[in-house]
Amino acid sequence: MKIEVDFDKCQSNAVCMQIAPSVFEVRDDGYLYVLDESPEDSLQPLVEQAAASCPTQAIKIVSRS
Repeated sequence: MKIEVDFDKCQSNAVCMQIAPSVFEVRDDGYLYVLDESPEDSLQPLVEQAAASCPTQAIKIVSRS
């Protein structure tokens, strides 16, 4: 899987970070950072939950190229 974030939609509310902190991080500057754009398959359930829980639907999961 590969993670894509629409940063124009993202409001950096950290819901994704609460669900998958090894993948997403909102830093002190107030911006979201994707720590691992292609996380291992074992993290897929958490990443899917984070994407589904995003209030602005800014997170998209795509197949690895």
